Amino acid sequence: MDPDRAFGTLDVAKARVYELARIPSMRKINRKDIVSTPPALAPEALYRPCKLDGLTFVTTEDLADLEAVVGQARAREAVELAVGVRRRGYNLYVLGPPGLGKRTFVSRAIAATASDEPAPEDWCYVNNFKQPHRPCALRLPPGCGNRLRLEMQKYIEELRASIPAIFESEEYRTRVEQIESQVGEREGRIFEEVGTEAGSQGLALIRTPGGFSFAPMRNGEVLGAEEFSKLGDEERHAMEARVLALQERLQDAIRQVHLLHKEKRERIRELNREMTSLAVGAVTDELRKRHAGLPQVNAYLDEVEADVLENIDDFRRGTEGESEPGFVGLRASEPPSFRRYTVNVIVGNGEKATGAPIVFEDFPTYQNLLGRIEHVSRLGTLVTDFALIKPGALHRANGGYLLIDAQKLLTQPFAWAGLKRTLASGQIRIESLGEVYSLISTVALEPEPIPLSLKVVIFGERLLYYLLLAYDPEFGELFKVAADFEDELERDAGQEALYAQLVATVVRHERLLRLDRGAVARVIEQASRWVGDSERLSTSLEDLGNLLRESDYCARRAGAQTVAAEHVTQAIEGQRRRSGRLRERIQSAVLRGELMIDTAGERIGVVNGLSVALVGDHAFAHPTRITATTRLGDGEIIDIQREVELGGPIHSKGVLILASYLASRYSGDRPHALSASLSFEQTYAEVEGDSASVAELAALLSSLAAVPIRQSLAVTGSVNQYGEVQPIGGVNEKIEGYFDICQARGLSGQQGVIIPATNVRHLMLRADVVQAAREGRFHIYPIGQVDEAMALLTGVTAGEMDGSGVFPKDSINARVAARLTELSLMRQAYANMPVRVKTVRGRKKAPAAPPREKPGR
Repeated sequence: MDPDRAFGTLDVAKARVYELARIPSMRKINRKDIVSTPPALAPEALYRPCKLDGLTFVTTEDLADLEAVVGQARAREAVELAVGVRRRGYNLYVLGPPGLGKRTFVSRAIAATASDEPAPEDWCYVNNFKQPHRPCALRLPPGCGNRLRLEMQKYIEELRASIPAIFESEEYRTRVEQIESQVGEREGRIFEEVGTEAGSQGLALIRTPGGFSFAPMRNGEVLGAEEFSKLGDEERHAMEARVLALQERLQDAIRQVHLLHKEKRERIRELNREMTSLAVGAVTDELRKRHAGLPQVNAYLDEVEADVLENIDDFRRGTEGESEPGFVGLRASEPPSFRRYTVNVIVGNGEKATGAPIVFEDFPTYQNLLGRIEHVSRLGTLVTDFALIKPGALHRANGGYLLIDAQKLLTQPFAWAGLKRTLASGQIRIESLGEVYSLISTVALEPEPIPLSLKVVIFGERLLYYLLLAYDPEFGELFKVAADFEDELERDAGQEALYAQLVATVVRHERLLRLDRGAVARVIEQASRWVGDSERLSTSLEDLGNLLRESDYCARRAGAQTVAAEHVTQAIEGQRRRSGRLRERIQSAVLRGELMIDTAGERIGVVNGLSVALVGDHAFAHPTRITATTRLGDGEIIDIQREVELGGPIHSKGVLILASYLASRYSGDRPHALSASLSFEQTYAEVEGDSASVAELAALLSSLAAVPIRQSLAVTGSVNQYGEVQPIGGVNEKIEGYFDICQARGLSGQQGVIIPATNVRHLMLRADVVQAAREGRFHIYPIGQVDEAMALLTGVTAGEMDGSGVFPKDSINARVAARLTELSLMRQAYANMPVRVKTVRGRKKAPAAPPREKPGR
């Protein structure tokens, strides 16, 4: 086909499109006959006041305290189940955002049950005399642990005083002297016999400092060395032979003497045992009587008595270096032989202790949970013993309840694994991480494990709970009960009355000024604003407490004796003002023209969207310019935010939905020959969420229909593939953010915000916004379809398709359909055009290859 003929065919096709669409060729819209747009909301729909019907009170002093937490029936049932089922694995995970009073509620619920439960037993570690590296654990009745510790301290002190006295007694000395005398006589007879035998052979037995020796003797006198040398050789040799023979006899005598000394020591040891066994046994029997019903203690006392008698010499030094009064055990400077008799009380309860313990571990490290083994430095070496075993939170809470924060627990190395291992085994096993991982080389202890029986309660976010449930196979077995706290509740007359009681309870607990009826109503209204829903109330006790304290401050500063509604409003405005630095900077940039936002006039393909920013716990919104351009293409909508990786997945999903909506509604069976670009202008951070879908679609339709959009309106809302407008979050902040810009520039009566109709129930707007709407200077428009948004934004009816599939003349949809049909025919015409070939220096140049599409587009 000739190229000129092809372009002529294209013009004919375009004319045919306009004829089919029953509209003139993109002429300017005449707005004299415009279909009516959806009405603006009445001021009464923008804010739901609290009337407190059914409550007759003047101030919070007239209201009773609230006995139960409002709106937490589900959580209460879970707590009762976890506390009531005394089986392994029925531990409790309390999930919900912070500030709901979870810890207070659960602690009170547990305390009510724990007060009726028996006090837990005492646990002590004592020395294992057979295997010192494996200390023994003693289970004792409540209060007996500290009593046994003091009794053992007095026991050792008494022995250290009484045993030396026994050894210093006249009876003991006499019996020792008798033994020594007997042994000495026998020893003398042995050497006397050797001396007699030597004398008969002309030799004398002489005792020297070096021992016994033989010397030659003549005429009863010992010969000196000079005299001995004068003897004849034969006589000298004979004497030397006799000496050698008697040496064997002397060695035998010495061996007999050694046996005598050993016998003496044994007899003295037996004497010591005999003399001290009565004293030690009497003291030990007294302890046995005090603990007659405790077999473990009696067995331990038997071992102590036996060890004392075996090591009686350790007590003969007297009472030097006695332990300081009131010290748990003996001093660190005491000899180790006495430290082994101490009692290390791991868990000690008073004798009058009642109820199960409730322990909250604020710093749940591995050692703080399971206990630790301390070391002391001696002569450059780290040493330890059973007295240096320290308890953990699991020991203190054994028999009761242990409360832990999930995030703190999970961020501590080895703590979560150690807790799970302990709960699964039902035993508390104290192990040193340094020894387990060979970080230190020292004396190691293996304390006997202590049986575990307790309930563990973990407080954490919902996300942590579901992550643990999904990725930790042991979590579901160990924490079978979840108490899911509601962060909001239904708002009706009954709940408002309960909330008023909650306010009165907090006021009395915090010792704040009383609130009058209007102030209570204003607090309840703000509770609805916290959750962004006029039909619900926030259960955040943290936010409520902060508001009441700051309202009390405002009232006291004004010299009032009662907090009024105006003081509550001042506190709310103060919170907003203190956190508004970034909001004011953005508004200033808009007003100075640095961020280009129009609040008057009309523009094609440009619409005011609304974005919410969260700074800490404060949310605010500001307008964002959204632009769209359209042209001939292959059906692709380019999301510029996504292309540069500044768009989140939900935002990208919304753009894909727009592309589907446009193709299915306007192109039908024809090729969708549209290429469009969408951009959030002057945004330099990630854009996430689909709440701007309606605005983006409006910009695209405006560009396709060549119909300008009123810049006095801002729009928010999500859209599905059928053009239905869906609810979004932060509707109050978005309306107020755009209102602040318009108010700063001057309200014209044409400005307003388009919102989803399903968000109307969420409206709890500021008083100045409601007043402006009442005066007709600002408007809020609810919509349910995209067509309603286009009618409001353009002032032109969107148009419904008739039975023959044609939109009404001059409608937005007719112009969009015509434009898309035009682009489709243009693409077909271009596809049928011959390829022009250029000749370069006598050669034909092949056309360039078409660009390759990007993956995923």
